Amino acid sequence: MISINKKLSACLNVVKKYEWLLDAYVLDFYVDDHWSKLPQSWREQLEDLTVEHLSELLQHSDGVARVLWPLELLALRQVLRALCIRRSPTKHIDVTLPSCPLLEHRKLKHMFMKCVKPKKSHEIKRMAAICARSCRETSISFVVDFGAGVGHLARVLGYGYGINVCCLEMQAALNVQALEIDAKLESMAAKHLDTCETVHFKRPAHLTQRLSSDTTPEQFIESIRQAFQLSDSNFSFGIIGLHPCGDLSGTLMRMFLSCKQAKFLSFVGCCYQKMSTRATHPQMKLHGYPLSSQLQGADNSQLSYEAREIACHAMELYNSRLQSGDYEYLKIHSLRAAAERIIAQHLPDLRHSALRNVKHVPGMSFNDYFQKAIEGTQFASLQATNPGQIEADLLHWRRIVCFYTLRLMLAPLVETIILYDRALFLLENGCQVTIESIFNPRISPRNHITSAIKS
Repeated sequence: MISINKKLSACLNVVKKYEWLLDAYVLDFYVDDHWSKLPQSWREQLEDLTVEHLSELLQHSDGVARVLWPLELLALRQVLRALCIRRSPTKHIDVTLPSCPLLEHRKLKHMFMKCVKPKKSHEIKRMAAICARSCRETSISFVVDFGAGVGHLARVLGYGYGINVCCLEMQAALNVQALEIDAKLESMAAKHLDTCETVHFKRPAHLTQRLSSDTTPEQFIESIRQAFQLSDSNFSFGIIGLHPCGDLSGTLMRMFLSCKQAKFLSFVGCCYQKMSTRATHPQMKLHGYPLSSQLQGADNSQLSYEAREIACHAMELYNSRLQSGDYEYLKIHSLRAAAERIIAQHLPDLRHSALRNVKHVPGMSFNDYFQKAIEGTQFASLQATNPGQIEADLLHWRRIVCFYTLRLMLAPLVETIILYDRALFLLENGCQVTIESIFNPRISPRNHITSAIKS
């Protein structure tokens, strides 16, 4: 606990020093002349640097240095390596995770991952194994899966590992779809498995319910009691959540602490920018950040929307693009920033408004990009005037890549603060807490699972 306290304080001090960088929107790069805000020594070093060499700033392991970086950048990189939570899973985790043979069954594996993209499949398999391990280590009757969707994770747990699961999903249509997939899987299993191979099957219970900060523990317990048709509340359970969005992570933790029947909690958060804070939602009693008493009492604990938003970006994927010199993809930020200058000139009150996502293709001109980006939006009538200014802006696309890389370099620090705040909140309430990297960060950028067991 002392270690986390000290690391949090150190992390916040670094964020405070570089908030001018973290709080800057890349799309404002030309409008607000962000390049001029960098220290002169940084600008001199970065100006003529190839984008491939920028990847060194995003690598958290020692390697052969190809660039003589300014001393401040070198020191910052070392500080980040010391403070940030590790993003690569350790091999030790795989050794401790139970296997699920049905996920490799020739006929049934497709039912478990039907219409699931590779990223989600990777997450479901790893999350299910982590949850199965927690179930074996604690004495619980079932687990509650928040934001279960169509129940992919619950099916792996229920049919693959033989664990009772109560799925909480606020959209009734998704629960109907989940029941249909459950029935199809059971039908397929009856055809391809012997009876002895299905005795462990536990059909998930699907409950249409929205969990909010106003939901009382009594209401929550009664809902799951009815879902399993239990005679009383004398049961125990674990709480799981795969990428609960924004404030939902904080709500899960509070519900976990408030219910005496809840024995363990395992969740992987996401969408940090959607969390409420005292600065953004002063009228709210409970916020998504900060949670711990230490940070609630700290004057420098606030994290801006921009800082929390950059913490959600895919650092490893961008690093790969830098290393490969994927220039065409890297230019997309420059095109968006040039478009923002046009918006700022003609409709300044609408700055930072969303445009359509445009997939960059080699040879795309700015006019092609701009017309596709504003199509069907409130900016559809805007014209790309002042072509000389646009051309001058786009000549400096490498500067934007440098600036974005510097912000991305600090992103793990912001995520570390959020994760440590959550861990400290649980520790303050008498729990044993671990934070592990369980997903491949190149596949799933939000890859840290927070696990808590009540002492």
